[in-house]
Amino acid sequence: MRRSISGEGLALAGLMAAAAGLFLLPLGRLFWTGLSDGLGPLREALASEATRRALFNSLDSGACSALAALVLGTVLAFVIGLTNLRGKGVFVFLLLLPMMIPPHVTAISWIQALGPSSPVLGWLGLAPPIGAAHPLYSRGGVILLLTIQHTPLVFLVVLAALRGLPREVSEAARIAGARPPRLLRRILLPLLAPSLIAALALAFVSALGNFGIPALLGVPGRYVTLPVLIWRQLAGFGPSVLTDVAVLSMVLAVVAVLAVALQSWLQRVVRAGLIGPPQPALRIDLGHARPLWEVALALFVVATLALPLTSLVATSLVSTYGVPLTFDTLTWDNFADVLVRQSAPARAFRNSSIVAGCAALTLAAFAALVAYFGARRWRLAQTGGGTVATLAEISYAIPGLVISVAFILVYIRPILGSGFSLYNTLGLIFLAYLTAYFAVALKPVSAAAGQLDPSLDDAARVSGAGFGRRLRRIHLPLMAPAAASGAILVFLTAYNEVTVSALLWSRGNETIGTTIFNYEDGGYTTLAAAMSTVTVLATVVLMALLDRFGRRLPPGVVPWRL
Repeated sequence: MRRSISGEGLALAGLMAAAAGLFLLPLGRLFWTGLSDGLGPLREALASEATRRALFNSLDSGACSALAALVLGTVLAFVIGLTNLRGKGVFVFLLLLPMMIPPHVTAISWIQALGPSSPVLGWLGLAPPIGAAHPLYSRGGVILLLTIQHTPLVFLVVLAALRGLPREVSEAARIAGARPPRLLRRILLPLLAPSLIAALALAFVSALGNFGIPALLGVPGRYVTLPVLIWRQLAGFGPSVLTDVAVLSMVLAVVAVLAVALQSWLQRVVRAGLIGPPQPALRIDLGHARPLWEVALALFVVATLALPLTSLVATSLVSTYGVPLTFDTLTWDNFADVLVRQSAPARAFRNSSIVAGCAALTLAAFAALVAYFGARRWRLAQTGGGTVATLAEISYAIPGLVISVAFILVYIRPILGSGFSLYNTLGLIFLAYLTAYFAVALKPVSAAAGQLDPSLDDAARVSGAGFGRRLRRIHLPLMAPAAASGAILVFLTAYNEVTVSALLWSRGNETIGTTIFNYEDGGYTTLAAAMSTVTVLATVVLMALLDRFGRRLPPGVVPWRL
């Protein structure tokens, strides 16, 4: 009882109240609005041909791209993690870079790379004829770019799982004469099955809620997914269709949660018990085939990264899209527009930096508290921390566009008794970021907190240290590297996103993602290319600086460092 009314109990109560405001209130309001008139609106939505087609397209593109990303990402993880390949650090950095590039920027760069006006294909004489249909404006184009976008997610999950396997089982198989193909088929794949299922579900849920790629490729190709349908209805008809939009959002949320539930069940079915601590993975000698694998990996990086980004930069350096880049046509006007002359891009860079930075720092602090309580032996603390972690996982599975709709429903009217409204403000985008990316910040911190020895806290408590002092002097310093890792991932994800802010931005509160999308959607392709180039350059510079400083930081702070 004394503990429950102390600082520890008050902190737990405050944390639960914050979780209720971030998770239960918006999502509860979403379902309340969708079901306020009974099941009639849901039946009407499911009876609509447009809704059923959009739902099928979402499931189709999500499943196909997730399977393709699973195969590709797993192969890359095995080649990087299990062989004596050279330059692994560089390859890991380059393979993870597409994950940090916004999906709509990925779509824009590939549109410019493979279209009839492609500067790179034009130089090579391989550009499609003028007037030909763009090959990416189709179902295949959407699935291809979703695969490229989410392959790094699978790669990261599988690579981490490889590092966590006890080495004895693989060494025993090799001593028994198992060659690499049999080792892979009989040992590694069965042991990695839970991680592979998690990677597949993560890629599927990410593709299900992806907005930028289907919006820019699917709409011209008449391949509309459910997030794009929600955006078109709300953007075209305004708040008057909030009930209809809530129903569609509810359907999308249920599909995402069911996918995560299926993932959890499958993981329990295929889980295999392991004995022994994690050890460095095997180093299979590629022999004379090593240069071939290195060349193949380099060609993959060039095809998926260098080709579209080169086309993006070339488009940003001409006055009009379609004009070939020469010394006579080269111009820096587009960069001058987005960096100096126009006010919207500057506001977007400032707003995204502020909101993403504040969200990253806030979530790092929240994650430390949740992880602390989740690892405590006090039953009430364990229950509270576990409940918040579960809510964060569910919210992460729900597409960002659905979270946006939920926050609109809650805050479209002024806050009760205050006359103040968060609608059309950066504050609303900030709150939506907290809900959407809580799980990203929590995962590394929870793992670190679970490894702490409880006797440290017990010794401090016996010595008379209160909750605040124990947290400040013991737990936070030990969890700081993991909290920093989560904060970095949150910032890099939120800085360039468009899915969450697509429905929440307003004039004066633009984000980088919405500004680039609006340029491209409005036909200002060269300006979209210029701002995308600046965004990609800023992301690369930031990742490179973090990678360089990561050499002096504790292991795990920079997520992609080997």
